Amino acid sequence: MTQQNDLANAGALAPNRLGTSGQLALGSRFLRSLLLGTVLLLCVGAAAVGTVQPAPTEPIAPEQSLVQNVLPFPLEAYPTPTEHTAAAANTPYVTEARIRSGDTIATILKRLDITDPSLSAYLAKEPKVRFASKLVPGRSVQAAMDHNAQLQWVRYFHTPNSDSNGQPTVKLLQISASSTGFTAEELELPSEVHIEVAVGTIERSLFATADAARIPEGITTQIAEVLGSKIDFFRGIHRGDQFRVVYENRTFEGRPAGSGRVLAVEFINKGKAATAVWFSPDGKTGSYYDLEGESLRGAFLRNSIKFSRVSSTFGMRTLTANQAWSGHHPGVDYVAPTGTPIHATADGVVQLVGWQSGYGNTIILKHHSKITTLYAHQSRFAEGITVGTKVAQGQLIGYVGSTGWSTGAHLHYEFRVADKPIDPLSATAAMPAATPLEPEQRVQFAHAIAPYRQQLQVLAQFQEVVPEISSVAVR
Repeated sequence: MTQQNDLANAGALAPNRLGTSGQLALGSRFLRSLLLGTVLLLCVGAAAVGTVQPAPTEPIAPEQSLVQNVLPFPLEAYPTPTEHTAAAANTPYVTEARIRSGDTIATILKRLDITDPSLSAYLAKEPKVRFASKLVPGRSVQAAMDHNAQLQWVRYFHTPNSDSNGQPTVKLLQISASSTGFTAEELELPSEVHIEVAVGTIERSLFATADAARIPEGITTQIAEVLGSKIDFFRGIHRGDQFRVVYENRTFEGRPAGSGRVLAVEFINKGKAATAVWFSPDGKTGSYYDLEGESLRGAFLRNSIKFSRVSSTFGMRTLTANQAWSGHHPGVDYVAPTGTPIHATADGVVQLVGWQSGYGNTIILKHHSKITTLYAHQSRFAEGITVGTKVAQGQLIGYVGSTGWSTGAHLHYEFRVADKPIDPLSATAAMPAATPLEPEQRVQFAHAIAPYRQQLQVLAQFQEVVPEISSVAVR
């Protein structure tokens, strides 16, 4: 009974518990909703606060420091019209004419538009002006006029390629005009030097290839002369031979003043390389050596003329046109145009200069070891060549001609030992080379030629990479 009552009481209390639990659950949900709404309101408020832009204010500039570095850059002021007119009035108008074969003083002055007869009369009688004897084809003559077309001076560049104490110069004869007449003076002025390079592949001849590369003729003749002891440029070069050269070109007042010196050259002859570089230990005098430092200067040069051809060799000969001249020929004949320069084949002293019967105008040089050399049939002698004059190897001593017993312009060259003629070609080939470099000079030599060695290597690579370019010069 009691148990039933307890069950009844429990059943009666059950709805009350359920009601109380439902009320708690409803209150709990209400509380959560309230809290969630409060959080949402706070978030929205925060978002609203975050999107509000601050009131505009003046920007605050950062601290700055100005670094000022003033470089002096002076500008030349433009001349005023008065100054410009004065300068133009003092600037001469210069014209130039190149001497041609057969030119005279009169023809040159005519091309320069100089018609003053008093100048021609002065040039003809003034002993200081040996103008006519120095007219060399290819050399230039300049004339300067003022703004009134009055002659100021005439310049003849008779030696455009010269040196003074190791420095390049140009020698000229200047005839100045004034109200009282004319005055003449010899001038030696400094010239500018430009280094140039060129390459070539032989097609027909050295000169034809060099001409295609626009290499100055003076440089080409130097190549033949410098490497003459290694290569026979008369008969020994072949098609396909190559060369590369580094050389000087000179200018004076912006105008060409002739070629300078070959500084380095490499010639590939039948696959064999011959090289030469210029080396001057003291900066004043020098000579040519191969890349190993061996001198290329023999005791005697192979040829007295830089480039020519042999018309008659040493020994017995027969001349059908002139039997009287047949027989033993005591020298070598080199055919060349009249006026071609003749050079001493070795250091020596002038023993004879003048007329020698059948030899015509002749020079005999005395060398060491009872050796003498003879140069015959000259048209004229170089200035300063007199008996007793000391001459250096390669020095100009005269000019090719056809004086004496001669049928045409050529040089007759003899090589004598104790007055007995021997074959010049075989004698000079057997002569020893010049004094070798000292050990300390070899160190200096290696340092001095390093740039030339590198340039020759670069030019060789250029010819290898671009073989279709046979001849080219770079200036």
